[in-house]
Amino acid sequence: MTRSRRPEADRWRRPPVTVDRARGHRNRPTPAGAIRLWLLSATLALFALLPVLARLLVELAADPAVDARSVASVPLIVHAASGTLFTALGAFQFPTASRRRGRGSGWHPRIGRVLVPLGLTAALSALWLTLFHSHADGTEQLLYVLRLIFGVVMVASIFAGFIAIRRHDVDRHRAWMIRAYAIGLGASTQIFTLGFGGAAFGTGEPSAALLTGAGWLINLVVAEWVIRRSMVGRSLPGGG
Repeated sequence: MTRSRRPEADRWRRPPVTVDRARGHRNRPTPAGAIRLWLLSATLALFALLPVLARLLVELAADPAVDARSVASVPLIVHAASGTLFTALGAFQFPTASRRRGRGSGWHPRIGRVLVPLGLTAALSALWLTLFHSHADGTEQLLYVLRLIFGVVMVASIFAGFIAIRRHDVDRHRAWMIRAYAIGLGASTQIFTLGFGGAAFGTGEPSAALLTGAGWLINLVVAEWVIRRSMVGRSLPGGG
């Protein structure tokens, strides 16, 4: 009787183990895939540094006295520093998101605890600059409204992502943080939308406002594509 029950028991025990192993294998990228992911993250980090590099080029070509006055605002310095760190460091959260080294350990959660305050600082300082400096600088009304909208959305996305991870909802956390990162990366995309778009449509205030908003919108569209693509991959048989 003992011999006849063991094969029957083994038959029911083996399939779940096999399925779990298959899922674990699919969750781990191949060496080539991991290298591509890290290269993509490095490219994103360099892309995040474009506003700083562009600013340095402008400073080298500008009058030093005028430039010194333009960068003297503390909120502006805080916004530039926190925004650059948020997007540059955040780029390396993508290849580390699937690693599980124990609760609260590893690069991803540790850097995440730094990125949340950095992202909030960048967004809140941007709102401060919009509310208290934009009108004095003669900023066009449409751009003023767009900056307020995307600043508030970035703050809300970071809070939503933080609440989601506290509830152990990893998928929702990932989706909201990708949206926040996309908005934070808007300054880099706007270099191209304003550069190429300005050459095609002009550099007037309405055009500049729309092209600035296009930079944020393009990033959010790409972010939603990445989120949907990852969700589809997880819902496939054997997906993580």
